[in-house]
Amino acid sequence: PQLEVLVVGTAHGAEKLYCDALHQADCKGLPFYCPFYQAAGALLGVNLWPEEPVPRFLLCPDWAFCEFLPCPAKEEPRTVLLGELWEGREYELVLTARPGEYRCRAGEVLRVSGFHKQCPVVEYVRRESQALNVRGESITEERFCRSLCRAVGMWPGARLVDYICVESALLGASSGASAPHYEVFVELRGLRDLSEGQRYKLDQCLQEDFPIYKSFRFKGSIGPLRLHLVGAGAFARLREALGSPLPMPRVLREERLLQLIQSTVIS
Repeated sequence: PQLEVLVVGTAHGAEKLYCDALHQADCKGLPFYCPFYQAAGALLGVNLWPEEPVPRFLLCPDWAFCEFLPCPAKEEPRTVLLGELWEGREYELVLTARPGEYRCRAGEVLRVSGFHKQCPVVEYVRRESQALNVRGESITEERFCRSLCRAVGMWPGARLVDYICVESALLGASSGASAPHYEVFVELRGLRDLSEGQRYKLDQCLQEDFPIYKSFRFKGSIGPLRLHLVGAGAFARLREALGSPLPMPRVLREERLLQLIQSTVIS
């Protein structure tokens, strides 16, 4: 009863799912505060505006060496530095965390929302590497999550606990011989099974939200989405097996994780 605020490590992207779940349960009405922005294990910025619902982060110049690729990327992209950023534009982060470490594209896209004195203030937009692309449709994990939450809202009594989406090509023969499609694994609370009509709601929501997906479905070049319910605690076991504090990828495109996914979630 004395609780006034929740401090969270990540409150953006698909991780926002957990914040929403807490808002609906024990933490209804409480503010959430995400104090720091970190990427690829490096601390990059601080949130000076704890009362705002959408976290914004002041990038600290001496914490890591950051470069930025303007989005959308050009044919011959050139990185820009902190002093060359423009308000309102989106950039992909290129990071060199410490002296002697590799320079890498962190895969995260940020939007410059303003400046604090001379330092840029950014908002997280999406993970560039986490997008569904069985036919080049490029559906990001955050937008997929919104469509999934909308579909769950059409299933009476259901609450989404967690999910992961796998491109059928990664599953190989186990996904069947149909056209490339999405294999979606969800953990629900309040509902033990779904009818075929209810399962189709997610595919329907995706078609409504993404015209390019609808076009590919109509042509038959993307097959019907397959939705699977998993047992309680499957994703908790997966997080434990991953053994990493970093956000878990919701749109799975890395083959090195497949064996772990299959042993903890799919089975």
